Amino acid sequence: MTEVVLATTNRGKVAELQRILAGTVELVGIDGAYEPGPETGASFADNALAKAREAVRHTGLPAVADDSGLAVDALSGMPGILSARWAGRHAVGSPADRDRANLELLLDQLADVPDERRGAAFVCAAAYALPDGRSAVVLGELRGTLLRQPQGTGGFGYDPVLVPAGLTVTTAELAPADKDAISHRGKAFRQLAPLLLPALASPAVPATGSTAPPRRPSR
Repeated sequence: MTEVVLATTNRGKVAELQRILAGTVELVGIDGAYEPGPETGASFADNALAKAREAVRHTGLPAVADDSGLAVDALSGMPGILSARWAGRHAVGSPADRDRANLELLLDQLADVPDERRGAAFVCAAAYALPDGRSAVVLGELRGTLLRQPQGTGGFGYDPVLVPAGLTVTTAELAPADKDAISHRGKAFRQLAPLLLPALASPAVPATGSTAPPRRPSR
C-alpha cells in the first residue's frame, strides 16, 4: 500500500480521514517534519492545494490535504475559510478551547436570526499533490440548519450546532461511521480517492504543475 502524507496537525481530522480512506492508502502524519505555513488562499480549494504541495516539498512523498469550514447563509458564506480562526485573538488555549470560542462568537452573531434563515453548510475541499507536480482538488458539502445552543459531544469545530438536512440531531451526536457517511469531508475524500489511486499507480507525468479544476460539491 502506497504511503501518503496527510498534511494536517488537527487530530480530529486525522482520525476522521484515517476512517474514510482506510484500505486505500497508508496515511502518515507530518509528525513534526515541518511547521505548516499560514492559510493564505482565497478559497477552500486554494488552501487545500497549497497544503498538499507544501507537504510534498517537505517530505518528498505524495500528499493529501483538505481545507474545510462552515458557510452560513445569513453571514453571506462566512466564516468560510476563516472558520478555524473566526474568534481571532480570543481563540486561545487548547484546540477545544479555540473551537469553543469560535462557536460562541458565531452563536452570538446569529442570536437575532430567525430559525427559517439559519441555513448553513459544511464545505470541504480535498486535494492531492504528487512529487512529479500532478494535483487535483474536489469539493464536498453537507447542508443543514444551525441550532441556537450546542448539542452533542462528538466531532469537533462547529459539529455541535449543525443539524444535517433530513435529520434531527447534530453531527456531534452522530456515531463516527454515520457522520463519515454523510459528512462534507467524507464526500470530498471519497471523490478524491478514485482520482488519487490511478495517479499513484501511473508512471505517466503530464506537464509539471497541472491541476484539475475543482469539481462541483457533492451534496
